[in-house]
Amino acid sequence: MASGIPGNLLTTAMAVMPHTDVERALETALTLDVPFWPQLPNFDYHEDMYVQAAEHFPGIVVDWDERTLKFSFDKFVMELEEVLARFDDPDLFDVSEEYSAVYHRFLELDLADRPAIRGQLEGPISFGLNVQDQDGRPIIFDDTVRPFMIDFMARRINVQLARLKEHNENAFMFVDEPGLQFVFSAMSGYGDRQAKDDLDRFFAEVDHPRGVHLCGNPDWEFMLNLDLDVLSLDVFTNGEIFANYATAIGKFLERGGALVWGIVPTGFENFAAEDIPSLTGRLEDAWKTLWSSGVDRELMINRSMISPATCCLVNPDKELTVERAFATVNRMAGELREKYL
Repeated sequence: MASGIPGNLLTTAMAVMPHTDVERALETALTLDVPFWPQLPNFDYHEDMYVQAAEHFPGIVVDWDERTLKFSFDKFVMELEEVLARFDDPDLFDVSEEYSAVYHRFLELDLADRPAIRGQLEGPISFGLNVQDQDGRPIIFDDTVRPFMIDFMARRINVQLARLKEHNENAFMFVDEPGLQFVFSAMSGYGDRQAKDDLDRFFAEVDHPRGVHLCGNPDWEFMLNLDLDVLSLDVFTNGEIFANYATAIGKFLERGGALVWGIVPTGFENFAAEDIPSLTGRLEDAWKTLWSSGVDRELMINRSMISPATCCLVNPDKELTVERAFATVNRMAGELREKYL
């Protein structure tokens, strides 16, 4: 597994932020070691992560006033030929200025001296489960649409990664897949075997380095056995469960994988109830479980980053708790580096 993804307890975060001030959001993202371009759905519905992924996707029906995203198969058939004719055009797959107020501003910055920079796109499983057709059925169940969707999203990721690499040779991508936690529920109707086949096909088309970010609790064995360079997760909520997968985690690290430990909560109440010692204790409990189960301590530290636990758009103080969480991530990571490096 080739990976230029940094470790050594450097800091990053997931991209969805509650800000409505573009420059303030960007300045906050730039406080971390590995910055990213923020997604700001509270600023504009174009900034919603599903809407951004849907740009130029045939068959998409957006109601900007009602903030809804749907799919029409008839519209898909009408628009497909024109989209396929442009399948070698990078502009079709990149994020336009209309769909991100921050992305192009981010690309104007001098980011070459950073350890890495990061972009992101909603992944095909979550997109396919979330977007419904004219009959209210998720498009992931459509055997015509799903293969096209996988190819389309893979090209979107590759185009963005190429743009980012022009600004930093260690750029990498998060594929945001919150829907993967539902794949392992009997209620989903879309099972883990189908998901594995689809994700294997998807990642076969996606350039390295790339990884998955998700905040939920999927089958971690499944996740750690995907062909990923980095896995980003919420260990504030799921640390005890994740620490039970020592064998799979060890193999993931040994083949070059990196882990982003999301430990600092961004929700107002959870953040207020914690401090750096309590969060460090929670994280180290998970680490010590893994080390006692045979995971190489030095290798794990070398292949680990620190981040907030989740995104949060609904705090009563809007962006303040999120900004404080980012600052806490930096302070906590600094203390951990002094201890372990």
